[in-house]
Amino acid sequence: MHTSNAGELPYFIKRSVNMDKAEKNVSYLKAIQQIDSVLSEEPADLIVKMVTINCLLKTHMPYFFWTGFYLVTGDRLSIGPYQGTLGCLYIEFGQGVCGTVAVVGETAIVEDVSKIENHVICDANSQSEIVVPVFDAAGKLIGVFDVDSTEKGSFDEVDQQFLEHIMKKHFGTTKSRKINGNKSGL
Repeated sequence: MHTSNAGELPYFIKRSVNMDKAEKNVSYLKAIQQIDSVLSEEPADLIVKMVTINCLLKTHMPYFFWTGFYLVTGDRLSIGPYQGTLGCLYIEFGQGVCGTVAVVGETAIVEDVSKIENHVICDANSQSEIVVPVFDAAGKLIGVFDVDSTEKGSFDEVDQQFLEHIMKKHFGTTKSRKINGNKSGL
């Protein structure tokens, strides 16, 4: 498992900049408009959808430090399309937030990853995250969508609402719950 030292960022990665709820709403609406426009042109396969969603969300959301998909491959998650520093290549079901979301099948918001006992550290710069399960139209889990921020408390119900909407519209269905940053809930 690769981890970078906290504070070290490649030249092409910027630190997160948090937004208030109103700014998030505006940015998400712009991102969704572009995502829907690009993906409505012709039927897109899963990878095309994932790459497009990553690119346009990372473009519009300045607190998205790492944005990507982990895909179900057998009995674990494998890295899929992403933007950011090197992600963990594999995550076992039940391991960390991504692996737990894959098992539970509900969105998790983590205000402070240092409070999560079994957190998987792929990059020490990540301070908070949101993970959304991704289901196909039949309700079968195909992966999780993971977003990390270099700032604590970056994600809230606004992110959850918009990200679940995007996943549902372009892949299938979603379920949700919130993980309290002070209790792992995992």
